[in-house]
Amino acid sequence: MKFNDVYVVDDDKIFHFIVKKLLLNNNIDVSPAYFFNGLEAIEGLKAKLRNGENPPDLILLDINMPILDGWQFLEEYKQLKGELTKDVVIYIISSSDNVIDIDRAKDFKEEVKDYYLKPVTVDAIKSIFSI
Repeated sequence: MKFNDVYVVDDDKIFHFIVKKLLLNNNIDVSPAYFFNGLEAIEGLKAKLRNGENPPDLILLDINMPILDGWQFLEEYKQLKGELTKDVVIYIISSSDNVIDIDRAKDFKEEVKDYYLKPVTVDAIKSIFSI
């Protein structure tokens, strides 16, 4: 699958920088939008819906964020999903290797394609973008 529009939802500026570098260094031609919490990303999705625009193809989602965390984002996303013009692929990328979080991701198996641990690697990026 070819991804064009990508949402990176993470409160860590360094993670945003790393993703930018990994995309650039691996010649992954996408249009990323960066959000610092789940609320900003949900608002971005709602704005696209209001404007009749397509949702992003891919969301890279952190779990631990202020305001609206990854789990809360997924709950909100489930409510919006029926209004979207296409399925959005979501990968959780988290520093949490806690079994509780990894198991909880399985509760969202309809929404979450996979769970990657930070630090995100070139191999993980290549796997996500199927290079």
